[in-house]
Amino acid sequence: MTPTLVFDIETVPDVRGVRKLLGIGDDVSDAAVADMAFQRRRQATGSDFLPLHLQRVVAISCVLREGEGNFRVWSLGNPDDNEAEIIRRFFDGIARYTPQLVSWNGGGFDLPVLHYRSLVHGIVAPRYWDTGEDDREFKYNNYQSRYHSRHLDLMDVLAMYQPRAFVGLDDLAQLCGFPGKQGMDGSQVWDAFQQGEIAAIRNYCETDVVNTYLVFLRFQLMRGWLTQEQYGQELERVRTHLMELPGEHWRNFEQHWDR
Repeated sequence: MTPTLVFDIETVPDVRGVRKLLGIGDDVSDAAVADMAFQRRRQATGSDFLPLHLQRVVAISCVLREGEGNFRVWSLGNPDDNEAEIIRRFFDGIARYTPQLVSWNGGGFDLPVLHYRSLVHGIVAPRYWDTGEDDREFKYNNYQSRYHSRHLDLMDVLAMYQPRAFVGLDDLAQLCGFPGKQGMDGSQVWDAFQQGEIAAIRNYCETDVVNTYLVFLRFQLMRGWLTQEQYGQELERVRTHLMELPGEHWRNFEQHWDR
């Protein structure tokens, strides 16, 4: 059984990068630097969402499903690990498992961010970047191609690769009876980060990645890769594992999951 690795990232403005590109000194606070970047972005695009190369990764959460019944959800590294260490761990996991990657908008956001930030930090990830040079199978099925299956971007596939058909994870998860986003949303991560609430950000990211996995299971059922019985067993496996984990965010998650 090929391991399945579902992932999600959370980011904040790369204040250090903004300082460097705009020539802003250390006498200006991080919050003020970010506000300057937001304002410039709004003037240029009408949105304060910063370009991907200026998104600093503060959390990567994963679901790993492997073997006969192994299921695990966690955030990479420790809360005080730097960005480079968190990203390195992600690509080390790919090298170790060569998994089926699953994401929600991973092709449009998560992976491009990880590419740019890996370049900034000089992170080496040959297994991920292989397109057949080391493994012939990767020539016809690799992590970079939009239409290959080693990375399944659920949002992209379900929308038939049409941006006008994209749907948010929160809406679709709730429509399927799953909990949807809990605790915060992406727009609140920067404020939480400034207040030192790294644990809350990691918890939110973990619930998001479990939502993605649950939608993936429904997708597997829809395309006939899981029977109804197998689908029910997988849902129960997730429920059982989450209830064994510490953290109020999992109790809240369970309460919002339709039975």
